[in-house]
Amino acid sequence: MDFTISPKASNILKEVKSLIHNEIIPSEAEYFNETKKQNYSQRFTITSRQVEILEELKNKAREKNLWNLWLTNSTKGQGINTVDYAYLAEEMGWSYLAPEVFNCSAPDTGNMEVLERYGSEKHKEKWLKPLLDGKIRSAYLMTEPDVSSSDATNISFRAELDGNEWVLNGEKYWASGAGDPRCKLYILMACTEDNTKPRHQRHSQFAIDPDLKGINIIRPMEVFGHDDAPHGHMHIKFENVKVPKDSLIFGRGRGFEIAQGRLGPGRIHHCMRAIGQAEYALKLLCKRAVSRTAFGQPLAKLGANKDIIAERRIAIEQARLLCLKAAWMMDNRPIKEASVWISKIKVIAPSIALETVDEAMQIYGATGISQDTPLAKMWLGLRTLRFADGPDAVHRMVIARQELKKSSNTK
Repeated sequence: MDFTISPKASNILKEVKSLIHNEIIPSEAEYFNETKKQNYSQRFTITSRQVEILEELKNKAREKNLWNLWLTNSTKGQGINTVDYAYLAEEMGWSYLAPEVFNCSAPDTGNMEVLERYGSEKHKEKWLKPLLDGKIRSAYLMTEPDVSSSDATNISFRAELDGNEWVLNGEKYWASGAGDPRCKLYILMACTEDNTKPRHQRHSQFAIDPDLKGINIIRPMEVFGHDDAPHGHMHIKFENVKVPKDSLIFGRGRGFEIAQGRLGPGRIHHCMRAIGQAEYALKLLCKRAVSRTAFGQPLAKLGANKDIIAERRIAIEQARLLCLKAAWMMDNRPIKEASVWISKIKVIAPSIALETVDEAMQIYGATGISQDTPLAKMWLGLRTLRFADGPDAVHRMVIARQELKKSSNTK
């Protein structure tokens, strides 16, 4: 196995790193200050200045051909593979805005994969093209409030075919990105078949216009008391929403097939960015440890802080190597074989990054949980990531099942 970044991707990485640290990160304070100026009724709007900041940065990325870098192993991409992209995504983890600036942000990347792999020509023209151009945003609607959605066969949202239309009824929540006023597409998972079908052949996916009659946003879901405006994670109710028959993606009962094709790469992207956040947190931790004095000594010399720093470095290196192996498996093995490696990194990368951020917060004291460092915001995102795309327990179950299968096949 070769985890070496290719020469082409290495050059791209230099450009990505330069843009992130010299342009994007310095712009973030002004971007977020714009949100703070808004009253509650304006939370899910984007100010003209925020649009200007994003478009200025996006134009710089386009000019440098640093655009849609997530398109790995694709004739439409940059000619890089998933291992290459691991290094790029890790660098993007240093900045909140960077993924969108490079048009590499969730849930758009996953939704673009769905449309590219499974969508009709109509879907591609209406939604994929503007998504690839960074002109619109999108949301993925899967999780439901009244069922355990970690077992997606429980999904009960109904779509009934009535002549040339599907009629949609039910509720979805944690629809990330649905609060963004630029969101022009929902990709939605619904139950379309009866109980005579196998459990994994009862659901289908749809491409839907968000402004249809009968779609009502009930509320933004709050993450530890934060609504994550203007992106948002919305609770949405559908009441007799009628969509054209051709809104169906790929075919009836193919929802799980589509979901696995979508979630695999997306989980890897999240984990790669988590490694970048861990690196950023460790840098901040070390900077504080050598610059801050207490009890007559630098913090680095107090307590077990040197041990903590060493353990964090070791853990980050271990997580990175596992991420790179999962990426290599995505490049070189069928998705079914790679999926267990994706589960492994989905468990370990957010946890290690979260632990690193937590240690950094601890060494900063009260400042570490304030707005004066990015640590608190990073902690919120990483703790949430342990739920997103499947909670830790589900991925551990996948890993354990694979290990037990090996034992049962051993004579």
